[in-house]
Amino acid sequence: MTARGGAQRDAQYGLLTSIAGEAGVSLSTVSKVVHRRPDVGAATRARVEELLTRHGYVRPGEPDPAAPRQIIAVFRDLTGPYTLEVVRGIVDAADDLGIDVVTGTTAHRPISQWLEECVAIGAAGVIIVISMLAEEDQRRIVEQRLPVVLIDPLSPPSHDIPSIGVTNWSGARDAVQHLLGLGHTRIAMLAGRSHSLSGSARLHGYRAALEEAGIPYDPALVRSTDFDYAESLAATLHILRSADPPTAVFAASDAQALGVLEAARQEGLAVPDDLAVMSFDDTHVAAMACPPLSAVRQPFEELGNEATRVLMRLAEGKPPASTRIELATELVLRTSTSARRRVPAP
Repeated sequence: MTARGGAQRDAQYGLLTSIAGEAGVSLSTVSKVVHRRPDVGAATRARVEELLTRHGYVRPGEPDPAAPRQIIAVFRDLTGPYTLEVVRGIVDAADDLGIDVVTGTTAHRPISQWLEECVAIGAAGVIIVISMLAEEDQRRIVEQRLPVVLIDPLSPPSHDIPSIGVTNWSGARDAVQHLLGLGHTRIAMLAGRSHSLSGSARLHGYRAALEEAGIPYDPALVRSTDFDYAESLAATLHILRSADPPTAVFAASDAQALGVLEAARQEGLAVPDDLAVMSFDDTHVAAMACPPLSAVRQPFEELGNEATRVLMRLAEGKPPASTRIELATELVLRTSTSARRRVPAP
């Protein structure tokens, strides 16, 4: 035992001895109450319990209510604008509840290790953002009843694990309908990866808007990339250099939309006069882009609040009202979209 551990043991022993004297009972009786033994009278037990609480005694193996509570938030990385917005939403929500947040990524530590870390440090639970949960991890979460909440999981989780996202399908549909209303009929899309639930839902929303407008889906106008600037830039250049380029592009994330803007610049196209650009996320970079991006806004603060609230309910042993929560998106219009220019008659 370390010197510090021995000092803590001696202090606890001294406190129990003092409580025994104050309660007028033996130290063994106090020990029985501490260990919740049944062979103590109700009146004596109540008197000792009251003194234990008053003196701030913490039973071995039980969390100290005065100690700061912690949660763990795990991300794939901490580089993109989406990630930074979600981090801020979680941290702000946790701060309101007096909870500390430990942040980390899966770049060097898999989710299985973060689950072990949660148990090791006595954290209230884990929020996992945009990650693929292995079956073994899901099984452990369910069997050990670990408090875990997912934000935008890449794959469908077990129905026992709560997940939170936004109305990706309807948000994407609204975005494309806006472009259609401006007269654009040849609309490209920078979609997310096919294995991404949110990316897939946004692509389906795009296709639904086209179908409702009677416009055939053209796979040549769709490129599946990561929610990434560099990949989006290369994919957009490929689309813009085709024989029949689009007059508008819908990007599935702000990072992708920034790639679209750069591709337009390299091709000498003015946004929005030559190419309208619509994004999804509406992080801070959307308003700072040149020109500022029209976008489908995700309620990042509400995402953080809801994820933290559900996690703390799980930590208290309370089931969530629903295991799948979708928050509403909102269309924010700026100057990256405008009506399609009329093409002069030959």
